[in-house]
Amino acid sequence: MKSLIVVDIQNDFCEGGALAVKDAQKIIPVANRVITFFNENNYLTIATMDWHPATHKSFAINSNGKVGEVGILNGLPQVWWPAHCVQKSHGAEFHPELIKISNIIYKGTDSEIDSYSGFFDNGKLKSTELLSLLKENNITELFVLGLATDYCVKYTVLDALELGFKVNVIEDGCRGVNLLPNDSINAIKEMQEKGANIIKSDDLF
Repeated sequence: MKSLIVVDIQNDFCEGGALAVKDAQKIIPVANRVITFFNENNYLTIATMDWHPATHKSFAINSNGKVGEVGILNGLPQVWWPAHCVQKSHGAEFHPELIKISNIIYKGTDSEIDSYSGFFDNGKLKSTELLSLLKENNITELFVLGLATDYCVKYTVLDALELGFKVNVIEDGCRGVNLLPNDSINAIKEMQEKGANIIKSDDLF
């Protein structure tokens, strides 16, 4: 069985948001077209959502860091981010143009550690409900799109591959942060090298 995972298409990652990803708006029509296709075929569609407490220590303001620089959090390298996707804030809501998805996986809820992947926190100390949801629905193949290519998409895909899923990354449905200019290109390359299929949305239709 197949499932679509829509990663973090939230206001704070879109134009005008606290951590806006360049050209994020351009993926919304792609995402909606793919969501519609999956819904029409009765495939499982899941959205992940960054859902941080205001005290989250990945926020530069809470860790005396400078936005965009790398420090250490809970023994792991950590990019210091602007405060974003704070629980129950407008910035944490899904973009209003995105088709509604009923299955939502919340991540980044522990203030002590960041969570890029939809499956685990960055230290793999705790898991979300994503794996159990996929198992309950006998899912073996994933299609992944969303924000951002070089962080939450990449780590969700890499964890899915490690867990034994067949994974397809819908490249035109993703955009990256690109703290360094080639981060998204390198992320696509890494996902592909680890076994992901890199496809275009048109390949589905």
